[in-house]
Amino acid sequence: MTRNRSIPYWFLMPALILFIIFTIYPILSSLILSFEKLDQGTYVFAGFANYVRLFHDTVFYKALENTFIILVIQVPIMLILALILASALNSKLLKLRGFFRVSFFMPAVTSLVAYSILFSILLQDNGLINHLLGYVGIKPVHWLTTAIGAKVSIILAMTWRWTGYNMVIYLAAMQNIPEELYEAASLDGAGKFRQFINVTVPQLKPVILFTAIISTISTLQLFDEPYNLTKGGPGDATMTLGLYIYQNGFKYFDFGYASAIAYIVVIIVAILSYVQFKVTGDE
Repeated sequence: MTRNRSIPYWFLMPALILFIIFTIYPILSSLILSFEKLDQGTYVFAGFANYVRLFHDTVFYKALENTFIILVIQVPIMLILALILASALNSKLLKLRGFFRVSFFMPAVTSLVAYSILFSILLQDNGLINHLLGYVGIKPVHWLTTAIGAKVSIILAMTWRWTGYNMVIYLAAMQNIPEELYEAASLDGAGKFRQFINVTVPQLKPVILFTAIISTISTLQLFDEPYNLTKGGPGDATMTLGLYIYQNGFKYFDFGYASAIAYIVVIIVAILSYVQFKVTGDE
């Protein structure tokens, strides 16, 4: 009898071993590495030296500032657009809903590198975007060579890619909202906008919280867009925490310092997630 009870655990063993090797071990190894530094080709224990260095690093503060600017501007815009699009594409009055849903979701399955290169071409000084702006009398914008323009370029690229992804999540959640709630609101004289504010949004609150947390974590790990579009420039104007971790680890081979930055990011993610839970009143 005892032998039979152990059989399920043997089936779980391969997955458990892979989880330990590829998840638990790297987490613990990087934590240990964050307390070490490279000395004559070998890593030696350095205590909190990497963390002390980090709090005196101006580039780290710049990366933190840039990441939070992108987070505060891009995530709300993206989630609001996704919510509006999901509500519009959930309407029974709209024809070709399937076509529009797939079209808006397509950017999410596009290669990160491919779409970054596409945006770098579109946003060049003589690119298509400036060409179109010229038709309405707007002078060419230096999207990738000025501090503000580079940040806006990254925000535009991220919004284009991830709005459809969040829209699909909202759209799926909307299918579970009881139709009776809309009928009751309609009987009370609520128009479509009031129904959206007083029925749809409250019913989607857990899903909105989920997407907000996922988007926050993704933005704090932001790497592909600044790496492919601006390389962190001009003058560290688009240096993000993810890109700074990469540079320290794989450009300067300072893995101890890169690990220390990574764990600071983990702490920031935990704090922001806790705040979001408290603000929305969810457990």
